[in-house]
Formats: sequence, structure tokens, C-alpha cells
Amino acid sequence: MGGTRTALVTGASSGIGEAVARALAGRGWTVYGTSRNPSKIPHPIPGVEYLPLDLTDEAGIAACAAAAGEVDVLVNNAGESQSGPFEELPMDAIERLFRTNVFGAVRLTQLLLPGMRARRYGRVVMVGSMLASFPLAHRSSYVATKAAIKGFATAARREVSPFGVAITTVEPGSISTGIGERRTHYLADGSPYTADYRTMIEHLDANERSGVTAEKVAQTVLAAIDADRPKPLYAVGSNAPVVFALRRLGPRGLVEKIVARRHGLR
Repeated sequence: MGGTRTALVTGASSGIGEAVARALAGRGWTVYGTSRNPSKIPHPIPGVEYLPLDLTDEAGIAACAAAAGEVDVLVNNAGESQSGPFEELPMDAIERLFRTNVFGAVRLTQLLLPGMRARRYGRVVMVGSMLASFPLAHRSSYVATKAAIKGFATAARREVSPFGVAITTVEPGSISTGIGERRTHYLADGSPYTADYRTMIEHLDANERSGVTAEKVAQTVLAAIDADRPKPLYAVGSNAPVVFALRRLGPRGLVEKIVARRHGLR
């Protein structure tokens, strides 16, 4: 792919979004990065213009799309990580999570697709999670949002491909980005799930501390952007090639047990 492109990367103040924005800016692209509060970004990336974006605010989403203008590449990365026993998740927390992780990304994509289609070129990357393919107890709301965003992307691929636009999903496994410190937790006082929940979180945090770097995931995102015909799904980290092969070939129950045991559950 030659020439200078314009990219919009959501959640570019830290983690994967920051790494993707930095890599694209390093190519000399015009890069817009989003943050809830751009003025509070501790280390802005040279060459990246930051736009305010709250994915729960539809008017704000429209304003962000208008400010970015003609975008060739959209990386839907921003989101919230949420954990809690299914029984105890507050409905307002679930609704907020879906507005942030699913509906906001869907609406932003809808607003930018017409321009991509008219220019006969576009790349949309949904940053999902391997938990969408390998669900984990006490992460049901988060798993559901990542499965939903992958569903939108996979189903819409054929709609836009005749216009030179590709929609793909990148599923990272455990990532060392400090996201555990920002994860929202919901656990009732005296919950019967307390012991299992705390065990899961302890192992989840440990797996993330030893996980792949944000830069490694960014390389995979760039591979999806650069491909002439991007695949529907790219996975990186957590021994992705092995576990996806096992998922295809092994009994479903075996894969579920492996995921549970990796997080200290039986």
C-alpha cells in the first residue's frame, strides 16, 4: 500500500492504541488518536492529533468523526475491561460496557464507512480479545462485548468488500499493558463466588504481567491493515496458533477446562 494515509485510532492514550498510533505516525501517516480527555495524556505522541471521544456519547462520536474527516483506516481499540460473577453484575454496568465496547465502535464505523466506500478503499480493525473465542468464568460481560464486536465485523465483511473496504478483528491474548489496574470489578459483599473470583483475578493479573507487549499486538494490527486481503481474524499472544488449533480439533469441553485451569479454576 503506497502513499500517505489517514488513520483514526481510538483509545490512543495508552496500551495497544498508543502503540498503533505511534507506529502509524512513524510511517508519516496523518494520525488522529482519541482519548476521553486529551489534555491529560502524559506523553503525547509527536505527529498524532488527539480528539476527545466518549464512546457512550453519540453526539461526541459524531463530532469525532466529523473532526477526523476522510479516514482511510479506523482502529476501534478503546474499551473497558469488566469482571464479576454473572449473577451479580449490575445492569447499568453491563449497559455501559456495551455502549463503550460495542455500540460506540459500531456507530463510529457507520459514520466513517461511507467515505471509505466512496474512495474505494478502507480498513477497519476491531480490537477484540481471545476471550471471545475462549470464554472465561467471571468475565461474561466482557466476553459478550468482544464476541459481539467480532460478530458485527465478520458479518459485515462481505457487505463492504466489493467497495475496497475490509473489516477484520484482532484478538489479543494476555497483554502486558497494565489494564488490570483499570479493570472494573463487581463482587457483592459476602458473595458465594468470592473465592473463585479472587483466584481468577489473581491468575488473570499474573498472566497479563507476563503477556505480550502492546507493541507486539500493534504489529499484528498493522499486518491486518497492510494486507491486500485481510483475514477475518488475527490472534496474537497466549500461544494463539496452538490454542486455536486445539479449539478446532479438540473436544469443546477440553478447551474449556484448559482455559479454566490456566486461571486457577477447576
